[in-house]
Amino acid sequence: MAMVIEGAAFAAAVTTKFPSFRIIRTRPTSTSASSRTFRSFSASASTLKEGDPPAPLSVSLGHYTRPDFPILHQEVNGCKLVYLDNAATSQKPIAVMKAVQNYYEAYNSNVHRGIHSLSARATDEYELARKKIASFINASDSSEIVFTRNATEAINLVAYSWGLQNLKQEDEILLTVAEHHSSIVPWQLVAQKTGAILKFVSLNQDEVPDINMLKEMLSTKTKLVVVHHVSNMLASVLPVEDIVLWAHEVGAKVLVDACQSVPHMVVDVQNLNADFLVASSHKMCGPTGIGFLYGKSHLLSAMPPFLGGGEMISDVFLDHSTYAEPPSRFEAGTPAIGEAIGLGAAIDYLTGIGMQKIHDYEVELAGYLYESLRSVSNVRIYGPVPTKKSPRAALCSFNVENIHPTDIATFLDQQFQHGVAIRSGHHCAQPLHRYLGINASARVSLYFYNTKEDVDSFIHALNDTVNFFNSFK
Repeated sequence: MAMVIEGAAFAAAVTTKFPSFRIIRTRPTSTSASSRTFRSFSASASTLKEGDPPAPLSVSLGHYTRPDFPILHQEVNGCKLVYLDNAATSQKPIAVMKAVQNYYEAYNSNVHRGIHSLSARATDEYELARKKIASFINASDSSEIVFTRNATEAINLVAYSWGLQNLKQEDEILLTVAEHHSSIVPWQLVAQKTGAILKFVSLNQDEVPDINMLKEMLSTKTKLVVVHHVSNMLASVLPVEDIVLWAHEVGAKVLVDACQSVPHMVVDVQNLNADFLVASSHKMCGPTGIGFLYGKSHLLSAMPPFLGGGEMISDVFLDHSTYAEPPSRFEAGTPAIGEAIGLGAAIDYLTGIGMQKIHDYEVELAGYLYESLRSVSNVRIYGPVPTKKSPRAALCSFNVENIHPTDIATFLDQQFQHGVAIRSGHHCAQPLHRYLGINASARVSLYFYNTKEDVDSFIHALNDTVNFFNSFK
């Protein structure tokens, strides 16, 4: 039988498993996803010969993209690595690593400060990365994108620049109990300095932040709403457009933690109409050490600097300084140039695949993961039950009765020769864990390069782990 395919590593794997497959190459293979057309690959049943194995109906996005991620092709503790900790950090494709390497090998130089060729090229590529981010999330202008070390710094920037300038005694900041620590702690510190009050929305019976409660808690005292787009533990997706509309009706601003949404779905900041939005490179196939803040232009222009130093100034005198316009005002010192360029390459890679394609594939994976995990004895999955109208993100936080989640994660990685990497702990969501009456949970989280076979390996390893611990009862 014949099938259209790209990628030498994957082609070899397919022909090994299905020797009767005839591989047809329609164009040269490339490590750049932006130059590819991603599709479902079909095989005609009419070409099957008697005795041939059943042909797969299609090659999944996970199978197709795996050759681009060298780290996935290794053994851990004597067995194939199954990486399922993507909510903590994603792996990096070859195109991203080459972009960073090329910067350091070919045009390493400081940006904005030199007229020589290397500096000019570095500046162009650095600012091009900013433009790529703006286009990726549909910001109205690249000046609305501020580079930060990570999403945490981006939230702190808003807290200490916008927050200290605009919040006062008895003003209210509205959050949910499911927020990441990075969305809670900075506002606790600002509240201590300003006298503002933090209020928290609890979960409803479906274990999703209660949006009706949030709407009822909004008032003219509310000055800021801080919410996640996708929960890193519950896998729930909040209706940010509605939340923003309600908040703006009472004059409040909205900050969205999009760390778990920007890498996995189409995010359009103009449609969301949020005032601020943050995301982190390392969760979206980019390098560590860089993230970004999106802020509406008029808000950024009215905010004072976050850090002082070089690059963020207009003029410096001995007794005072004047400051640059955003985004430079908030980017003091030499930035993470190579990392920004790498993030730009990651955006090229994701765009080449198509964010809607990624999202659709992950919704399918998420449903498969949820149903597969439900089959494990005495398992408790946190968050909502997935429906067609309200699918879950591709992650599950769970506990197994009488087995500590850290023991589960350790055994999946090191015992029984499984090599399955998941996370255990509180996932930077201690208030949420306390609300649920637990100290910790295990979490398995998927990305587009994962497959149903990865989920099957995880479930097999988890069943082995549960059986091992139950054998001591």
